[in-house]
Amino acid sequence: MTRMSLRLAAGALAASLTLAACGSSDTASDDTTSTTGTGGALSVAVTDPGQLIPGRQTVAYDFAMAVWAPLTWVDDASNLTYIQAESVESDDATTWTITLKDGWTFQDGTPVTAQSYVDAWNTVAYGPNAFENSGQLAHVVGYGDLNPAEGEPTTTEMSGLTVVDDLTFTVQLDGADSQFPMQLSQAQTAMYPMPESAYDDLDAYNTHPVGNGAFELTNDYVENEPLVLDAYADYQGEAPTVSQITFVPYTDTATAYTDVLAGNIDVSDLPADKMAQAEADFGDHVYSFEAAGISYLGLPLSDPRYADVRVRQAISMAIDRDTINDVIYGGLYTPATAFTPAIEPGTPEGICGELCEYDPEGAKALLDEAGGFAGSMEIYYPGGVGLDDLYTAIANNLRQNLGVDAVATPSTDWAEFYQTRLDGDAPGPFFSRWGALYPSQQNTLRAFYVENGGCANCIPWYDPEVASAISAADAQVDGTEAADAYGAVQELILAEFAAPPLFFETYNFVTSDRVAELTTSAVGNPDYAHTVLAEDA
Repeated sequence: MTRMSLRLAAGALAASLTLAACGSSDTASDDTTSTTGTGGALSVAVTDPGQLIPGRQTVAYDFAMAVWAPLTWVDDASNLTYIQAESVESDDATTWTITLKDGWTFQDGTPVTAQSYVDAWNTVAYGPNAFENSGQLAHVVGYGDLNPAEGEPTTTEMSGLTVVDDLTFTVQLDGADSQFPMQLSQAQTAMYPMPESAYDDLDAYNTHPVGNGAFELTNDYVENEPLVLDAYADYQGEAPTVSQITFVPYTDTATAYTDVLAGNIDVSDLPADKMAQAEADFGDHVYSFEAAGISYLGLPLSDPRYADVRVRQAISMAIDRDTINDVIYGGLYTPATAFTPAIEPGTPEGICGELCEYDPEGAKALLDEAGGFAGSMEIYYPGGVGLDDLYTAIANNLRQNLGVDAVATPSTDWAEFYQTRLDGDAPGPFFSRWGALYPSQQNTLRAFYVENGGCANCIPWYDPEVASAISAADAQVDGTEAADAYGAVQELILAEFAAPPLFFETYNFVTSDRVAELTTSAVGNPDYAHTVLAEDA
């Protein structure tokens, strides 16, 4: 089995968080030689995206990372380098100056300017547009004006954004934030620019988006139809190693897995229920990337049956994470012992203590102390993505160890699950996970524990003291001190234990024989533009 580990060293991360994140990178990302791609075509199984606009997409990360180029990039050694940005600098971690590289164009031939970024960020942040990734911009001064608590906004622009010249703009944040340069990296898609033509008709733009990246879309988006991307000849960044990427939508991950095995498609996520057999099926064409992902069992905290912290703790202690990991995940995951992934520097591994350890007798005693649990417990998860065995096992654990009438219930598909959770209508405990968009505890903690932080209703518990502690950690300029401060936030989370953490995740993929090497980055997503194909592919 091919195992590629992405271990982010705290020292390396600290170096990447220096206040003046400036200077030129000597990596290939500074290569301004235009190219049409040096290799062949690659096909990738995906979930139908629905939304392609980077400020709106929720499952089209791979598409976005091919069609757009970010300002910065965090590589698999946690080094911060530059792509579209020439520099990102600040004297106080509150006001940042972003300077762009000259000569870059969108795929419609128009120049990428500072105004391109400011217009795009304002559009994403403008409340009435209801862009799903708006929260990524929540700490820019003026975001609240675009998202008032009551009524319509009286402005369409954030006061914290200022265009200095064609290639320079400044960003004023609502407080010091040493992590800001990383927030501009590849997976924070709300930070991507859009061309002027996008604003004529955003619905039309979603059908055929134009970006500033290495690949351009050749066909219009049609639901459940493949998206074909060709290398953009005038791309000013690092040359891609493939000339074409086709994203093929699947409604069932098991079918995608079978198609890769048959050679009908080149890459697919490895479904959870196939992990135990994947090595036998694919040999060294299984890729397991250690990445900043963590899963929880979300709880419907508006239901009074979950109000007592002992109920929440008992549920956690009744789940046999080790056996689930061995039997279902083939040992590829790690039972969670903290509230952020272990790969994120400063994560206090082991802080969860006995609350994350399997203790069925202790769990039952704790539930009895809390007065028991009345009625049935419906555990809700997205159907069709290989999670059936996991949630059936959790339901069995809770039924056998707590005497609760627990049953696992799948949604019809991801879209139904996402909307149900977003509306706060999950009927019981539910699937909850986050893959950090940059390798810092900040992103995971904000996503789960700050309202509008990224993962809406994943853990519907937002405590002002926790939010304040996260902000205090943000202000730590030194990378090591920041990592320690985020770790201290977890003591506050532990006291309330709003939801049980389940697993530190790896991101797992299977490939056809046409793929010689699947490359990745610090966020764990494959870097499809730089996939190495077999010589005879």
